[in-house]
Amino acid sequence: MAFSDFVIKQGDLLPVIEATLTDADGNPVDLSGATVGFVMRQVDADVASVNGDAVPDPDQVANRGVVRYSWVDGDTDVPGVYRVDWPGEFATKKETFPNSNYLVVKILPALA
Repeated sequence: MAFSDFVIKQGDLLPVIEATLTDADGNPVDLSGATVGFVMRQVDADVASVNGDAVPDPDQVANRGVVRYSWVDGDTDVPGVYRVDWPGEFATKKETFPNSNYLVVKILPALA
């Protein structure tokens, strides 16, 4: 089985996927005034299968860098290994997290 940062079963919408966005030194990013997206693409695909909006974790403050994406119908329908980016827009600048690799999501086939 390939390494995964997050595993979910085919068709499931829970749990939500969450990440702490950090800078190159590993410090949480202050997300005050920023918008953050969620982009997921199957490893061998050329286009993203999911392109949505992430939101700050409601239990966290903006300067702790915690964001989540709530799955919607269709997001987890196709089993496989996916790469995820969290693109952030900060006033006039853009930064994509993680900036040195990808988050890896594995969708396991449902048995029923």
